[in-house]
Amino acid sequence: MTEEKELEKEGEIAADFIEEFLDLADLDGDLEIEFRQERVYLSVAADGESNLGKVSNPETVEALQEITRLAVQAKTGEMSRLILDIGGSREAKTEQLRKLVEKSIEKLEETDREQHLKPMTSYDRKQVHDMVAEAGMISESEGQGRDRHVVIRKP
Repeated sequence: MTEEKELEKEGEIAADFIEEFLDLADLDGDLEIEFRQERVYLSVAADGESNLGKVSNPETVEALQEITRLAVQAKTGEMSRLILDIGGSREAKTEQLRKLVEKSIEKLEETDREQHLKPMTSYDRKQVHDMVAEAGMISESEGQGRDRHVVIRKP
């Protein structure tokens, strides 16, 4: 199967899983699937009044994303790199990461000591690396598995 077809299959499985979750939780939302950078991006949004806010907290969405990835893996036998956004949770998460990076850089400049951030997903680490580079600092990932984290240093 071509990579494009595999992504489409992954997207369909994930969308079915999320639709079933929304139905079971009695939540209102419309799904949109995009394919970018060899990843499936699944967004759930609602127009007007909606109860989607009950599950749009970034940490809640991250947990639901992991469960959805496992559901996809159970059906395909392949690891999923799906990115899930519910009610703008990705934007909220990006803002949290931006504040974390700003605070860490301030501390780095005050103390002259490299800053070790908490472990995070590969997607979040990539965003942090991009933000750190924009600020003119250096970053790298350290650790293995769930302990993998970003370290920020001066150039």
